[in-house]
Amino acid sequence: MSRICELTGKRPITGNNVSHSNRRTKRRFLPNLHKKRFFIPETDEWVTLKVCSTALRSIDKHGIYEYLKLQKRRGFDTGINLDPK
Repeated sequence: MSRICELTGKRPITGNNVSHSNRRTKRRFLPNLHKKRFFIPETDEWVTLKVCSTALRSIDKHGIYEYLKLQKRRGFDTGINLDPK
């Protein structure tokens, strides 16, 4: 299971743990992902997505359908068909 947000594309990044003596060891910063089901009333279907918390905040602000349309305009492939049935 990959740790990538399906809507924003956020993925783990690398950095360093820095100790008090300034020694550095590698570490990973993981995105804050949640597996969530959304109902899209325009297409009358449920979709399950693995999304980060910033995408959840944007969905709360704009709505799932508008947010998916925005991501499609930006050129991000979400893999969800937005055409009404």
